[in-house]
Amino acid sequence: MWDSWAVGRLRQVVDAGQWRTVRAFDARGPRGRLGGDTPGDPDRVVTSFASNDYLGLSAHPALATAAVEAIERWGTGSGAARLVVGSRPIHHELEDELAAWRGTEAALVLPTGFAANLAVLSTFGDRDVRIVSDELNHASIIDGTRLARAEVAVYRHADVEHLAALLDRDRADGVARSLVVTDTVFSMDGDVAPVADIAEVCRAHGALLVLDEAHAVLGPDLDHGELDDLEVLRVGTLSKTLGSLGGFVAGSRRHIDLLINLARPFIFTTAPTPADMGAARAGLAIVSGPEGAALKARLAGHVERLSPGHPSPIVPVVVGPEAETVALAARLLDEGILVPAIRPPTVAPGTSRLRVALSAAHTDAEISQLADALARHGYAGAVPTPPVAAAPR
Repeated sequence: MWDSWAVGRLRQVVDAGQWRTVRAFDARGPRGRLGGDTPGDPDRVVTSFASNDYLGLSAHPALATAAVEAIERWGTGSGAARLVVGSRPIHHELEDELAAWRGTEAALVLPTGFAANLAVLSTFGDRDVRIVSDELNHASIIDGTRLARAEVAVYRHADVEHLAALLDRDRADGVARSLVVTDTVFSMDGDVAPVADIAEVCRAHGALLVLDEAHAVLGPDLDHGELDDLEVLRVGTLSKTLGSLGGFVAGSRRHIDLLINLARPFIFTTAPTPADMGAARAGLAIVSGPEGAALKARLAGHVERLSPGHPSPIVPVVVGPEAETVALAARLLDEGILVPAIRPPTVAPGTSRLRVALSAAHTDAEISQLADALARHGYAGAVPTPPVAAAPR
């Protein structure tokens, strides 16, 4: 019965034109050999514009050295959940440094950013809570709201007036506590949330604000008082800006203690590896210093060349129909340029796009190659279209 069910579901995926395969990318940084869709297909030498390794730190020798040193001291795995015997000194050292970086009392590391959002929303989204979520939030936020016992309301993308109206309704309905959750940089459109305005609305309504800053390598910069006098949890990832693997939550000591004691995605999973923690610490040291500032400036220059005025290294080229988007990605691949076609169910029907992700590790020549190729295929300037309605939640 299960095999025939699986065959039927796979047939539905194929008939919808949404079949996907996992291809090996033999690379250290953006350049490498991409495996074929099926066994026997030849490899291709390509430059990837698909990675979230925004500063190129995953190939930085300092991160590799730190990872090796951690392995030599503690081994390749942590061996247990952190509340058992999986917590090494390096986990605590990294958490202290992440809290200082984010300007909070404490931080907690989890195996992935996805797990971090599940932990926060399933813990703080109790039965007497209403979660108010941006319609274009990441899948990990959507799944976190599904795990929560709270009621969920969705506000129109980046619409602060709609958010305020929903929080007013919470008061009228007698909701005990409200939680507002938003990406700061949205993963499919690369646009930025109006965080300062959202924070002001949360402050006026006594709402807890949860910010997912996974893609905020170039901002928004929240060091100018926007979050003062506000209850806030800042969720981040170690796998993008910091070039390692893992997620974290930064906030007040009480809120972090609550996660340690109640968050199932933290309690019931093996601790992140010492190697990942060592690499993340080395990445954070770079990002916090002059080398990090130079890498960010280089990345911002790449963005400006490809799409002037765009606020993030995620540059969407919205094509629309799925077939046309896949065909454009295939033509670019024939030219040695790997840019993934993003299609439903990841984005709403009719909004399929190429998701260009830029890195400081790209050379100027590679940015020119990409820009020239997009222009030849009718997408000069790679100007993003305005964000569109979300895929079904």
